[in-house]
Order: sequence, then structure tokens, then C-alpha cells
Amino acid sequence: MASKGLPGSGGWMGRLVNALIGLVLMGIAASVSVAATEPAAEDAAIAQSLAEMLRDARAIISNNQSKINDPEIGDKGLTAKLVLDQAIDNYKKNTGVDPATIDPNSRHGRLLRAMMAAIGEVMDANQSTINAKGIGFKAFIPAVFGRLVGESFARLASGEAELKVTAPPELVRNRKARPDSFEENIIKTKLVEPAWPRGQPYSEMTDAKGRPAYRVMVPEYYAASCLTCHGSPKGEMDITGYPKEGAKQDDLGGVISITLYRAQAQ
Repeated sequence: MASKGLPGSGGWMGRLVNALIGLVLMGIAASVSVAATEPAAEDAAIAQSLAEMLRDARAIISNNQSKINDPEIGDKGLTAKLVLDQAIDNYKKNTGVDPATIDPNSRHGRLLRAMMAAIGEVMDANQSTINAKGIGFKAFIPAVFGRLVGESFARLASGEAELKVTAPPELVRNRKARPDSFEENIIKTKLVEPAWPRGQPYSEMTDAKGRPAYRVMVPEYYAASCLTCHGSPKGEMDITGYPKEGAKQDDLGGVISITLYRAQAQ
């Protein structure tokens, strides 16, 4: 059955009306497309912000390893406040943004503050270990710090987000840090590929634990300082009691995996 169309569709007036309708529909489609990309862009920015704050705090633990492991020093002065203050300073330098200026009622503000609270919580909980006199290696290393902060953050974020420091399965030393099936697949098919741009995060809208989620994986690479434990000769025991992996500087050594949950559709 032929469509009757709009009144006057056979003449110039009909063509004009049809053209205007087409433009309106195109505008609606464009606005829907923009609306769909806006949450993804926001989530990407939040994920990068969380990863940056974790890295900035973890760098302080790395830079103070010799002090932490010095058996002659008792109080190291590495309080939660000091570590947070220095992490915030590093964050400002690296991003040009003061975390205090991010609206605490926004999703970004809530999650970034949860990350900072997690950093403080981990430092408070480990003061007795850090300040133990007469003990050398304390096992409070950047990898342990990152794992503990991730666990604390997941709790403080109240189901809104999760963060985990993971790695290729063969490099994982703690079972709690093992990649899930999504993370393992992205590591193997994307991040370890020679063609993958160095440092570029991978992101995807998918499901996590039965919920819609925006997942971001930020690759991290071995620095020269990492090779003390992870370098050569492969198989030799390092200070932590694990065999070295024989890694080289700039090899993929870990991934900060961030999951930002979306509200369920009603």
C-alpha cells in the first residue's frame, strides 16, 4: 500500500517540509550521540584521575623504601598526612588541577576523595610495620601499598567503583591481584602488543559482576628501579623471596584496572 505522505508532499512545499523534518531528526540523532559520549568522556577523566592519585602516592612509598627498610630508624615520619600532602602536590604538578577544587558532590569529587581516604587509611593501618625498629625489610613495598589502597578504595566507594593493580598472569605474585577474564583478555590482546601505543589506556563499556560498567585499564611499565626485584637474572630470588622474572626496562609490568559502575536502567 502506497504511503499517502504529508499534505502537499508532491510539490515544493512538501519537499521543504520533508527536508525540515530530516534536519530535525538529524539534530535529535546528533544530540543522542553526544549524550551517549558525554558519560564515557567523564568516566575516562575520572578513571585517569584515580590512577594518577594512586601513582602519585605510590611513588612516595617507592622513593622512601630505603628509609622504610632501615632497621636503625624507628619513627620514619611517613604519616598519612605527609604521604597525602605529597601525593596531592604531585597530582597538582602532573595534572595542573587542585583536587580541592573538584566539586565534592560530583561523582569525580566523591571518588577522588574516596581514593585519598583509602591512601590515608592504608598509611594509618601500617604505621607499626613502617616504624618497626630492628627489622630491615618490612614487605611494605609499592605493589603491596597499591593492592591495599585498591581494597580500601573499593569499600569506601560503596559499590560505585573499584580499582585493582593487576598484571599479566605470569607476573602476578599475589593471588588477590590476579586479572579477571576481562582484564586478562585485554592484556593479552591489546596491552602487550608491540603496536599498542605506550601508556595509552584501554576502555570499554561492558558488564562487570552483572552490572553495566565503564572499564579502564592503564598500562604501567618497569622502570630501572623495578628491576632490582623483577629484572635479571631470571629465577634468582629477590629481597621479597620471589624469583625474578627477568624483565627489562619498559616491559609491561602492571595494569591499573578501574571499574566505574553505571546505574541500572529502570
